[in-house]
Amino acid sequence: MERLPPVQFSYFPLRGGLNLVTPPLSMPDGMCRDALNFEVDIDGGYRRIAGYERFDGQPAPSGAIYAILACTFAGSVAAGDIITGLTSSATGVVIAAGADYIAFTKASGTFQSGEEIQVSAVTVATATAASITGGASTQLLNAQYMNLAADEYRHDIAAVPGSGDVLGVHRYSRTGKVYAFRNNAGGSAAEIYESSGSGWVKKELGFELVFTSGSTEIAEGDTITGATSGATAVVTRVVLESGSWGAGTAAGRFIFGSQTGTFQAENINVGASPNLATIAGNSSAITLAPDGRYEIVDHNFGGQAGQKRMYGVSGVHRGFEFDGDVFVPINTGMALDTPTHVIAHNNHLFFSFAGSAQHSGPGSPYQFSIIAGAGELAMGDDITGFMPMVGSQTTAALIIATANKTSVLYGTSSDDWNLVTYSYEAGGFPYTMQNIGAGYLLDALGVKQIVATDAFGNFADAQITRNIRPFIEQRVTRSVASCIVRLRNQYRLVFNDRYAIHITFDNGKVVGIMPIQYSHTMTCMASFESNNGEEFIYAGDTNGFVYRMDRGTSFDGEPIIAYLNLSFSFMKSPRLRKRYRKAVYEVTGSNYAEFETTYELGYASSEIEQGTTSDMTTAFGNVFWDSFTWDSFFWDGRTLLPAEQDLTGTAENISLIIRSSSEIFAPFTINSSIIHYTPRRNMR
Repeated sequence: MERLPPVQFSYFPLRGGLNLVTPPLSMPDGMCRDALNFEVDIDGGYRRIAGYERFDGQPAPSGAIYAILACTFAGSVAAGDIITGLTSSATGVVIAAGADYIAFTKASGTFQSGEEIQVSAVTVATATAASITGGASTQLLNAQYMNLAADEYRHDIAAVPGSGDVLGVHRYSRTGKVYAFRNNAGGSAAEIYESSGSGWVKKELGFELVFTSGSTEIAEGDTITGATSGATAVVTRVVLESGSWGAGTAAGRFIFGSQTGTFQAENINVGASPNLATIAGNSSAITLAPDGRYEIVDHNFGGQAGQKRMYGVSGVHRGFEFDGDVFVPINTGMALDTPTHVIAHNNHLFFSFAGSAQHSGPGSPYQFSIIAGAGELAMGDDITGFMPMVGSQTTAALIIATANKTSVLYGTSSDDWNLVTYSYEAGGFPYTMQNIGAGYLLDALGVKQIVATDAFGNFADAQITRNIRPFIEQRVTRSVASCIVRLRNQYRLVFNDRYAIHITFDNGKVVGIMPIQYSHTMTCMASFESNNGEEFIYAGDTNGFVYRMDRGTSFDGEPIIAYLNLSFSFMKSPRLRKRYRKAVYEVTGSNYAEFETTYELGYASSEIEQGTTSDMTTAFGNVFWDSFTWDSFFWDGRTLLPAEQDLTGTAENISLIIRSSSEIFAPFTINSSIIHYTPRRNMR
């Protein structure tokens, strides 16, 4: 009897990310020849990404829960009905109904056993037990009900009022409030909205009043009075731009929320103290020009606790300071005072104006005069952004990028600034610059990593997106935003065609890049970290919605379509035909999920009979069977034990394929695979 060759095993971890340029025979096992909406996990494997959900400060859809009320029906209920307990007065919003129960969310109180359940004062059921939180009969049903509950909360959350794109979004680190910028309904001005428990709230910007000849310091909270007009206002911010109070030469502006009467050319009194400053006329309302793109940083120039404020620019009006209540336009003295980019560096406020980088005096964000220590750096080309770095001597350095050149600013003030050209060959594109241990930016050749080094020049760079060069080349002029994700050690880059890339690092080295495709077109994105380490990532879109990223199981209610097409694996023998018998996957997750698998043989040649799918089983948790074209396995638990898929067919190589499309399933991670095969003959 002829002895059959033994079954052999090929194990490989899933790692390396997407690779669009390496020839198939040179591509390591576990890399992807095509992928979407998976990311390289910092702990290994490929993780189907989390979703995102709309945000305005109201309860989050991802935090929604549901409850089950067992009952006997005397009428009918429909999704969206509000049920009320006749005895308990408990209420809830119906999301689904079974033969003998009602599933509901937004519970208020607890329904009691035996009470009548009413909809619009009409009895529709009688409770046969007290309501309980959760309680679906299967894990699949539980995931569906969680999603329906999330949808109910999602309907409450509105877009930022107004028209057009979200122009910017920022989380203020001092209060945790989120601010969004959008044009008003007529498109004639931009407005600021603050998140709240009842949704977006418009922020009034107030008024500014120019003063000169200030002789006695006027403080916030003082009531100023026009010596002639009798007009009054309570000062909320004193903006000292030049001179000094002691010398009687103080000049600047008073900021206040409202006034009584009309100021005129006159002196200003405070209480019984007359003639403390001079004004030339009435105040003017603070407004924001429409459109633009908002870029904001938080900084404490005062040095005292509680004085951290937002400093921002839009490219269409003056830079500004904002603390959630008081909005202060900042005058730099430029004829066209519309800065585009902003950074706080070495306690100076930096603005960019075309090819000029201008900074305030140290600790004086309102003062842009040379006397106060302000200064200007000519860059020779339009500045595209600032990026703080750590220099080689552990002192702060600042990357100043233009479209075609990158420079580094060393020093601590205008007394010792040293501007060094780092690269004459490449710069960076706007809104792509981030620092997460190293600096990252997009230029014409791809994403560049800039790291500190002991070599001459203090920094070295490397292009890190070579493996996805065709993808980058199609979108190199489409970048609109970027952010870092500290908990996942990622740099994310967003394009205006709904695509993005997630680049994952480990100890500063790239471990993989994966493409993402959202269901909405994002216009801006930023990430923030709270004092307790929680990460907040917000994005705005073309329809006026703000989203919190990495939340929930869907793209704001839309399914997350994801797939992995792994490289063709040939088990170290590219010309040896193999009979494939089984694939074993190691999968981890924290909630119920499902995905589909198949495979392609022999470079997916039409001359080879391609494999068919088979049911996949696992000894861990509950197993369900389906009748999809692609077979699926489901689980509920922290870790899924290796799950097996039968393979059929003979070829020189095989590519495993994993697919998922759902709005109800939480992220899961495919960690590794083992292929069982039997060697056959060499190819002729």
